[in-house]
Amino acid sequence: MKESQAKGKDSVGIVKTDYYTFAEPPNELVLTSGKRLGPITLAYETYGDLNSERNNAILVLHALSGTAHAAGYHSPNDKYPGWWDVYIGPGKPFDTDKYFVICSNIIGGCNGSTGPSSLNPLTGKEYGLEFPLVTIQDMVNAQWYLIRYLGIPKLLAVAGGSMGGMQALQWAISYPEMVQSVIALGTASSISAQGIAFNEVGRQAIYMDPKWNNGDYYRSGQPRSGLALARMVGHITYLSESLMHERFGRKLQHSDLLSFNFNSEFAVESYLHHQGINFVTRFDANSYLYITKAIDYFDLKSDFGGKLSNAFDYVLSDFLVISFTTDWLYPSSKSREIVNALRSCGKNVIYTDVETEKGHDAFLLEDSFMARNIGNFLKREHEKMRNEQLKNRI
Repeated sequence: MKESQAKGKDSVGIVKTDYYTFAEPPNELVLTSGKRLGPITLAYETYGDLNSERNNAILVLHALSGTAHAAGYHSPNDKYPGWWDVYIGPGKPFDTDKYFVICSNIIGGCNGSTGPSSLNPLTGKEYGLEFPLVTIQDMVNAQWYLIRYLGIPKLLAVAGGSMGGMQALQWAISYPEMVQSVIALGTASSISAQGIAFNEVGRQAIYMDPKWNNGDYYRSGQPRSGLALARMVGHITYLSESLMHERFGRKLQHSDLLSFNFNSEFAVESYLHHQGINFVTRFDANSYLYITKAIDYFDLKSDFGGKLSNAFDYVLSDFLVISFTTDWLYPSSKSREIVNALRSCGKNVIYTDVETEKGHDAFLLEDSFMARNIGNFLKREHEKMRNEQLKNRI
């Protein structure tokens, strides 16, 4: 499982993906919509070791296109590590010498967990659009089964950015007794109308691809052009204007002269095409539809009578909330709204607005200030959790 020397002393090394299946009929998971789903398989990975007190487990929650592969490498030949490798490993903020870190692929996804590309046991064919719509709450409820299966009575922390931050908030609300602390990065209690608009443009791009075939494309080939375009549109929202200007400006890709045709000639155009092409090799178009819809549906204020503080009335967790000054998809004002609601309920919350030019994707990128914040917060929370355990034994 661990071959850290193969990729450096601060890496978790070579890791493998595990799978847990539950909700076998007639005990299917009841979804927010009222529909039932089962059996369900969750793909997950773990890093580090669960200690004897079982008080060092951290659940890391991924964003829209993430997977269970959050750190390390699947083989010595892998070019890239897991999606949050800069923060997970020995000596890193999520220190695997101290903590047991878990990451699972969400239901509705396409990287090992049950989703629209999975086989429907009733038909023997891929679900496609027969897969029921899922919500952030459904994703969290499925993860609860995994945490229970792993024998963890209480999580030291749930942590994630963007949609992962939404899941982290939902964990504290749905299972308050099971969450010691929450680390929510670049997230919101609901996405803005502008965010919904961008998600809808992405979905429409998929619908309009001739190969989409109302979601039934698994035998004929997925709608690559539509999915690539959806990714291109989405990726623009992850970057800041200043970062795009710094990286690309108005630079031409292959010439110093304008071509006077409709070929992609600006560097930023080539970059977006590259992002789109790479995405279609690892993601499912229907999963993109389902996950963006789950993001759009997430609205804690609406769920709790139109007042956000009502959502946090019964949470027991301490919170670290981090936003990013150039994030216009999940702006800092959205994080401050969460912080104000938590403080109005008397909850313990630390808030930091990180000065950065990296936009929404800043939570995925290495930042020494953010790393110190996370590391120090986890150290304090672990000590607090151990003291509470000792007190309960007396």
